[in-house]
Amino acid sequence: MRIATIQFKAIKGNIEKNLKNHIKWIKEVIRHQADIAFFPELSLTGYEPDLAESLATNQDDTRLDVIQNLSDENNIIIGVGLPTKEEGDVLISMIIFQPHKDRITYSKQYLYPPEEAIFKAGKNPLVLNFEAEVVSPAICYETTNKAHCEFAKRNNATIYMASVLSSINGIDDEQKRLSGIARNNRLITLMANYIGESGGYECAGRSAVWNEDGELVGQLGDKEEGFIIYDTKSKEIITSTAAIY
Repeated sequence: MRIATIQFKAIKGNIEKNLKNHIKWIKEVIRHQADIAFFPELSLTGYEPDLAESLATNQDDTRLDVIQNLSDENNIIIGVGLPTKEEGDVLISMIIFQPHKDRITYSKQYLYPPEEAIFKAGKNPLVLNFEAEVVSPAICYETTNKAHCEFAKRNNATIYMASVLSSINGIDDEQKRLSGIARNNRLITLMANYIGESGGYECAGRSAVWNEDGELVGQLGDKEEGFIIYDTKSKEIITSTAAIY
């Protein structure tokens, strides 16, 4: 299986323009036969808690149909970040597109404390079974919660997929934590992060992949969009970047 983590610069609150950039990068990883691709936390809006309620939508938003079509036509699972609304509550969600299947909304279960005044915690723990792998999605602060990783292991996860916003002040701790998750749980672990500014944070980039021993096997820089693809069978790493000015 080939898994792609996509590093991304969001345009604040602009779903339409961010969607176009998502499509560009999805097409790029498709060219390299990726089976799964995922983006940072709230990637379609940027990490903008103050705007989340006005931007919140749901997995059936027709603007997302273009992503579903790419999934169907290319047999790829795609995870994108979006605020969603459920019974009046706003959630931090990952919309997961699978070929010729209904979309799945996975919502962040463990909120960063400042988020609790704006967002509701999700209640739908999830792993994805795909070919020989079991993938556990994680949204940012969830990586700090032991219960999240324990659920992944109880459900035989082999891959831990962290969709984050990590700032220049937090990236070293984030990477150390994810390396430990990989090593202590024997999980291939990937992180997709932003570059540029989002939600008042200067984002650190450095999206990365760790093998089951917790060893860093691939990493992007801190100033360019791009992707890392990791082949779980051959252990091959493929990277591509595009500078942002």
